[in-house]
Amino acid sequence: MLTIILILLPLGLSLITLFLKRETAIRLFVLAGTLAEFCIAVAAFIQFKTSCHCHLLFNADWLETTGVSLKFGLDGISLLMVMLTTFLLPVIVLATFSHSYSRPASFYSLILFMEMALVGVFAAFDGLMFYIFWEMTLIPAYFICAVWGGNDRIRITFKFFIYTFTGSLLMLVALIYLWFRTPLPHSFDFHWLYAVNLSPSEQIWIFLAFFLAFAIKIPIFPFHTWQPDTYTESPAAGSMLLAGIMLKMGIYGMIRWMVPICHLAMHKWGWIALILAVAGIVYGSVIAIRQNDMKRLVAYSSIGHVGLIAAGVLVMTIHAMQGAVIQMISHGINIVGLFIVIDLIEKRTRTRNIDSLGGIALQAPRLAVFFMIMLLGSIALPLTNGFVGEFLLLLGIFEYSALLAAIAGLTVILSAVYMLRMYQRTMLGPVRESTGQVNDLTWPEMAALIPLVIVIFWIGLFPGLFLDVALPDVLTILNYAK
Repeated sequence: MLTIILILLPLGLSLITLFLKRETAIRLFVLAGTLAEFCIAVAAFIQFKTSCHCHLLFNADWLETTGVSLKFGLDGISLLMVMLTTFLLPVIVLATFSHSYSRPASFYSLILFMEMALVGVFAAFDGLMFYIFWEMTLIPAYFICAVWGGNDRIRITFKFFIYTFTGSLLMLVALIYLWFRTPLPHSFDFHWLYAVNLSPSEQIWIFLAFFLAFAIKIPIFPFHTWQPDTYTESPAAGSMLLAGIMLKMGIYGMIRWMVPICHLAMHKWGWIALILAVAGIVYGSVIAIRQNDMKRLVAYSSIGHVGLIAAGVLVMTIHAMQGAVIQMISHGINIVGLFIVIDLIEKRTRTRNIDSLGGIALQAPRLAVFFMIMLLGSIALPLTNGFVGEFLLLLGIFEYSALLAAIAGLTVILSAVYMLRMYQRTMLGPVRESTGQVNDLTWPEMAALIPLVIVIFWIGLFPGLFLDVALPDVLTILNYAK
């Protein structure tokens, strides 16, 4: 029952928000609603841990003649993704309190609707439900970026929509084909689809359709061209939703669909996708070094980091898969924190241009400290969340290929270069004209950052809690690939 509540609660709150008038009341209502959603997710986590990894299933017939059911549940992997989603949403809402938006009821209603769709993607145990919620996430993402984004938002948002919608159609074709291959009566149930006996040639086509859909969403090089512009032109909350949670749908889809269904094709042709993922690590990191816009720098850095996660899934080793799961959480935490800090800097200085900034640490020491912690997590400093995931990912990739592991390991060095360069040139050095009167963080602003800092060190120091939850289901999925 908790699973369906997690989906329906933000939907109901989204509809109620449309009828609220005062912006302050809307903000407080949405914050309270997202916190309530997080508390329910925590209750689901506790029940999952104490009930021998029960799946908290909800199952009701919908289109019975076509084998489509409203089947939702939470295994170890999807539970962690739901926890990430419900944890980040109150943080993102808190970060919006320093802004005033036109049509606030519509803006915050879309945020809640997106939370519902994201939870639906991660909780779906039916292939068609997975696809429906996958498509639902596009609706709020499109309008948040197109209505409240930057000057070039319409062209860029349209490009984002075309890219992702095209990939979604390929995934739908693959799911329908799998449905036809299930025994009578046909079903979209995950377990039925997993049990389909595909020939090697069939697996190649299914693998290609799934990979293109997920590679666009992640994005993996060279399907990334929509991402930097979209992240840059989106409002801060939109960038956080896209980078912190929405791109994880692609990696989650790879784990949920490609590994158990297309394992033969992945063993034979997955090396091509793996090379693209590793190439994206180097490409995104090198381009990030050359960026002068802080938001664009973080966007390119994300290409490198998620390329490493995707590479971990593609090698299909236990260490890499565990690393991919925990790194999805860590990347979401770190990149949301970075976007919050960049948004606060831009709000105070009216610029994101690195060359125009400097000496902020002298004016705002608390801001500098929080910025440094987010950076340390991003560059995988030991005892932070980023280290755990990247260590397991590189270990798993090394088990597959020492050469690819050495190339993928460049992400650690290159991320330190562009992140510390950004910090040095913005926080340290002489005070510039734009940073002469920068106010330090207020308590409401710190309230959005403190939970992120806690989780950064919590995962870095005690990763076992998260790894243990995912392990049984990671092993189950890898068993399909044998």
